[in-house]
Amino acid sequence: MSADRIDDGHRLAQLLASELESGASADAFAVTDADPDVDPTPEGALAYRVRDTTIDEPIATVYVQPDRARVEFRAAPAAVADAATAAGLRVRPKAAEPPQTVVFVEDGAQVKRVLPAFEAALAAGD
Repeated sequence: MSADRIDDGHRLAQLLASELESGASADAFAVTDADPDVDPTPEGALAYRVRDTTIDEPIATVYVQPDRARVEFRAAPAAVADAATAAGLRVRPKAAEPPQTVVFVEDGAQVKRVLPAFEAALAAGD
């Protein structure tokens, strides 16, 4: 069964974009600046940005690496970290100004588990 596990960063980013654009909160998120032909790199290549459509502001940037997708949240880093940790995802702070939270999506099962982090970013912006 583990042979069927999706752990390709490019495919994980595609699945996440699909969830964001067609899920329960699809009207709240917009995937922008997408590069459908992006090639994963070890340091992470920009796949797309995610915007909060209610305020038309970017809340996260998604990068692809060979074996995972990396989501860098610029909105509500503490709330995002709490939501992602509660979902069992690997999380780390990013030293940036303003502070950010990085969430790693390492297999297909984690795509839906990262959605509460997006919801937390939205809720903090209300």
